[in-house]
Amino acid sequence: MFLVPRLYDPPADAEEGSTILQRYWDQIQSQVASLESRLGPIKHIYHEGLTEGGEQAAAYLEVMDQRCHTFLEAKSQAGATLEATENEEVLGETIDLQRCLMLPLTSNNVATKLREWFADGIRRRYEHISSRINETLGENEVGLLMINERHQVQFPADIEVFFVAPPALDEFRRWLDDWIAKQQATDAENSQGGESSGEPEAE
Repeated sequence: MFLVPRLYDPPADAEEGSTILQRYWDQIQSQVASLESRLGPIKHIYHEGLTEGGEQAAAYLEVMDQRCHTFLEAKSQAGATLEATENEEVLGETIDLQRCLMLPLTSNNVATKLREWFADGIRRRYEHISSRINETLGENEVGLLMINERHQVQFPADIEVFFVAPPALDEFRRWLDDWIAKQQATDAENSQGGESSGEPEAE
């Protein structure tokens, strides 16, 4: 299994981040091609978030992530099958719970129960992905999984995993950390400015 970290597109105005992300995809293609030359061509593609396979999955990726779609479309044309990876009900459950946890909650008890429910949903979600891989990846076949770096997928014991981590991966992480820090600093400055910008009191 070739394990490729899924990175999300930076904001539209973050040109440096977009440049690094494109470099990441160029390096991913090069490293995956090198692995295929030694281990064989990819036969199955798994991408988190896909509840359907085939053309429906390709259409979804074309809208959501153009770089990823271009890469995976080339692999599909070379003979790889784009698999349904997620259980739709469980995926929807975890998305809704994540949204709920982003809201300010009055009750600690409710917050605790939501976190427990969310953790259970995440566990069931990754168990399903693991099951899908086990069901569809045949003996001596090569698969590719695109998923976030904090995933909890447990791979079957007979699957050897190759983590694809080109130099641009660390470069993008550093850029993202720096960008987030700058955004937080800007938000803090704006907040302080708003607190001190009131009209002077009349004497």
